[in-house]
Amino acid sequence: METLQDSWLDFFRSSLQEDDWWRRKQNLYREREAEIVRISGQGHVYEELRHSGLAIYRYLLHITFLVKQQSLFFREEQVIPFQFRWANGKIMEHKPVKVPFKMGNKATLEPVSLRELSGDRFSYDRRVAVQYAERWWNSYNPAYRKFDVDCTNYVSQCMHAGGAPMRGAPDRGSGWWYQNDNWSYSWAVAHSLRWYLSGSTSGLKGKEMESARDLIPGDIICYDFEGDGNWNHNTIVVSKDADEMPLVNAHTDNSRNRYWSYEDSTAWTPDIQYKFFRIGE
Repeated sequence: METLQDSWLDFFRSSLQEDDWWRRKQNLYREREAEIVRISGQGHVYEELRHSGLAIYRYLLHITFLVKQQSLFFREEQVIPFQFRWANGKIMEHKPVKVPFKMGNKATLEPVSLRELSGDRFSYDRRVAVQYAERWWNSYNPAYRKFDVDCTNYVSQCMHAGGAPMRGAPDRGSGWWYQNDNWSYSWAVAHSLRWYLSGSTSGLKGKEMESARDLIPGDIICYDFEGDGNWNHNTIVVSKDADEMPLVNAHTDNSRNRYWSYEDSTAWTPDIQYKFFRIGE
């Protein structure tokens, strides 16, 4: 596999020229009047599957785009899962692996029950929340469990690092909390956090904003990719681009400084819906 180890980016470039999500990503840059100045990356094989004499390899490509938008330069990073078939010393059927943003168990299909007390406020340190998001965007804090679909767990950790108070333990359907390797649905499930932010009246709560442009670093975006009322994904705003639009960090497909709309995601559909939440006010 030495040839593979030396050629990650060649495989990436050659295989994605006709791929739909890659075309959407390029279109998104053009619409923003931005351009990719340089691409660098490194791959790591994490799984080998053998069946009926065939070998299928799955790997993670950590790819960095140096982007120029007007006078601003920034680095967008993404860890993308790929797979390919290795046969006769050649790579075949090289393609990205679509990671499902699943809902979790049935108990999370409805908004979480809220047992609120008073409209207390808390001090939200956005700088610390963003620092945490930057520190752990492509790794996992051992103080918390790692989930297969980790986006909401990661966003919850960021908000808690910024001072958002936990409440409701040990009832998993109440409040927002993580304690002794147990957690509320709202802590770890995208659908539940979306409804918690819009319904909570004390402690951690979200003020719904009209547009992505209204958000500032430390705020949260929720995604319903299919537009069917099941909320699949959450991200945290970490900075703004040259047009003052949000750039976000996320887990599951680990991403840093990614454009907020997720039009470059394999999960994106034309029916996508968003919710924009200001945290701490």
